[in-house]
Amino acid sequence: MSTLYPVPLTLNDGTHTDFGRFKGKVVLVVNVASQCGFTPQYAGLERIYQKFRDQGFEILGVPSNQFAGQEPGDDEEIAEFCQRNFGVTFTLTTKSDVRGKNQHPLFKQLTQFKKGPLPGMVKWNFEKFLINRDGTIIARFAPTTEPDAPEILAAIENALT
Repeated sequence: MSTLYPVPLTLNDGTHTDFGRFKGKVVLVVNVASQCGFTPQYAGLERIYQKFRDQGFEILGVPSNQFAGQEPGDDEEIAEFCQRNFGVTFTLTTKSDVRGKNQHPLFKQLTQFKKGPLPGMVKWNFEKFLINRDGTIIARFAPTTEPDAPEILAAIENALT
């Protein structure tokens, strides 16, 4: 697949759509969890969303309970947690598998990206994938890389220009 646009998505509110809703935008896709040591990254994600959204930038958070059961809530609880604790306004999907036999089709595509330090399957919560305006994966960042780290900000700014 040369573009992610046909990949189906179900948003946290139950809306059925596809990645094509982001056509022409730069998107950071992040697998998220509410009870992870990296959960405070929600705040940084929201900050960069607010910083760049008027330039055509989006964040897609994909909750997953596949790593140490760190996302046990249902979709409504997850949305409420994110809003209450971090003021999250970026898009969230329904809880999904990011690896394994029931892997979401989006992550089947994302994990084919072979450049950078983390090729292959998702290893933990808060891995980040940057998608350009053409729907092509251009970068992948480790869970330990903060959303507002210089390398992520530079990659976003470069993709937006």
